[in-house]
Amino acid sequence: MATVQVNNDTISLLMKHASVRKFQDKPVSEDQLSAIIGAAQMASTSSNVQAYSVIAVTDPALKTELAGLAGNQAYIEQCPVFLVWCADLYRLREVTKPHLQGETSYEDSAENLIVATVDVALAAQNAAVAAESLGLGIVYIGGIRNRIAEVSELLGLPELVYPIFGMCVGYPDGASGLRPRLPLEAVLHRNRYNAETTVEQVKTYDKVSSDYMRERTHGAKDTPWSAIMAERLAQPARLHMKEFLLEKGFLRR
Repeated sequence: MATVQVNNDTISLLMKHASVRKFQDKPVSEDQLSAIIGAAQMASTSSNVQAYSVIAVTDPALKTELAGLAGNQAYIEQCPVFLVWCADLYRLREVTKPHLQGETSYEDSAENLIVATVDVALAAQNAAVAAESLGLGIVYIGGIRNRIAEVSELLGLPELVYPIFGMCVGYPDGASGLRPRLPLEAVLHRNRYNAETTVEQVKTYDKVSSDYMRERTHGAKDTPWSAIMAERLAQPARLHMKEFLLEKGFLRR
């Protein structure tokens, strides 16, 4: 992890982020939830389109169903609030219809899909930081895309809305270790992309990540990051996404 020479409370909070997968049996209050989503809404948004919606799932039975669809991840059931973050161009299409008066509309373009997806990510990360500032913990759940059509039906998502990821929110039950990140030099390029340096820096990171895995698994694993990523890329993952997005009205232009 990069060493930060300039520090303040906000940077300190960000540098302590760790995914939480075990939660206390303690509710998240409505005031806390409102503050978290309010902070999310203040994230940057492309041209102020605010192309996202958030579904807060607290019903135990519904969380159980979502956990099953996401790969049987028990912490979805355990957390008091499960947030489903959705790219939402449906709202935009519907409210602009009266103003367009039959003109061609391009809400289904690839660019608008990118805009909505980026908007979701920016808002969600604001929410994560807000939650952590309140003493809560979070973990992102990409597994809701495993069976995305069933998740969408379960949540009643209309055309031009798709769930990008979930987020478990609650009070952490125990400490989570900090996973080391790539060296700063691997991701920070100055004035132009440095292809040689970004690859070379992974050699250093492989050693760090191998040591981390060995410690975390008590010696059972020591696979370096590049090998883990190779295994990941060699496995077909969620190849249904393109067809699903087309069926939901995205990427038609």
